[in-house]
Amino acid sequence: MLAFDKILSGNQDISCMTCHPPSFGSTDRRTLSIGQGATGVGPSRVHPSGTFIPRNSPPLFNLHLQRSFFWDGRVEELENGSLSTPAGAQVTAGMEATFEFGALSAVGLFPVMSRAEMRAETGNELAARADGDFTGVWADLMTRLGAIAEYRTMFEAAYPGTTFDNMTFAHASNAIGGFILSEFAFVDTGWDLFLLGDDSQLSNTQLEGALSFMNQRCLRCHEADNLIDDGFHNVATPQLGPGRGNGPGGLDDFGREGVTGDPDDRRRFKTPQLRNVELSAPYGHAGQFADLFTIVEHYDDIDARLLEYDATQVETALQSTVLDNFADILLNRDTILAPIEFDEGEAENITAFLLSMTDAAARDLTAVIPATVPSGLEVDR
Repeated sequence: MLAFDKILSGNQDISCMTCHPPSFGSTDRRTLSIGQGATGVGPSRVHPSGTFIPRNSPPLFNLHLQRSFFWDGRVEELENGSLSTPAGAQVTAGMEATFEFGALSAVGLFPVMSRAEMRAETGNELAARADGDFTGVWADLMTRLGAIAEYRTMFEAAYPGTTFDNMTFAHASNAIGGFILSEFAFVDTGWDLFLLGDDSQLSNTQLEGALSFMNQRCLRCHEADNLIDDGFHNVATPQLGPGRGNGPGGLDDFGREGVTGDPDDRRRFKTPQLRNVELSAPYGHAGQFADLFTIVEHYDDIDARLLEYDATQVETALQSTVLDNFADILLNRDTILAPIEFDEGEAENITAFLLSMTDAAARDLTAVIPATVPSGLEVDR
């Protein structure tokens, strides 16, 4: 209910799932997401001012297999088990004790803080809070939820022995994390069944693609059983859209550097997980690649691919925003990618292999959408 309830947004016009609609594979199918103040869902969503959020909306699949979240990893579980988040000490020890699902439990704390995504610039008590006042915004949200008797009952049923008045927004965020873990874990793919011994799951083309995937260094980032390294890499993708306030004019996005402060992390972004990747186009931190084949092909002689980037594959309104900073991007492009060159047909084979990572049950997620939510606000579908 919380994930779909617009009561968590400043002007009560957008929910968490508006940008992760189950009807579109838990992404919005947009180059860049469109946040608060807009109408519609997924490809039909329109903002009256033509405003975009700086990054693409990533899918929610299999987040239980990850230790860091968001494209820059600003919420992560550290090696010692503690959490690192943009809120610092405002995520108290008591809040961390509430979290049952590691860093995933903390993810819901932060979209509600973003003015562009959910909080809005003006018009509500959340927007009136200072940008760094995490505690105040979270308290305001609990006041909203506590005014709804059904939510008080649901919270106290979910956390036996704790009264609603003794809860924090950590309890809400933890519940959202539990929902994501419960409903978006899909690992029964053809590839997984093949690894368990069912040789009929992959075609000859997919087997050729799997061999290429392993031989062409793909496993350096998409490693082990989970096909993700929880790492961050500069894979020579162009920059477009409104940016994150970096570089000339603030139109660039320095990615992981914004979290660590380390210039070596400039333009490094989180490695995406690959199960159900077929369902989550477009691809890249700014949705730079329209389809799966195009992003696979990007890794074939990657420097040249960047220099030849075709901006017509992104939404029309964003085509003119591609920055002319390719030389800067290549300054710290991940060195493991330099020698990769595909033979004829390899990109097609690898793409076919990636299709074997789709769980059939993930193709229709509409059953997780509630008919109504306790606030009575409209549920985006």
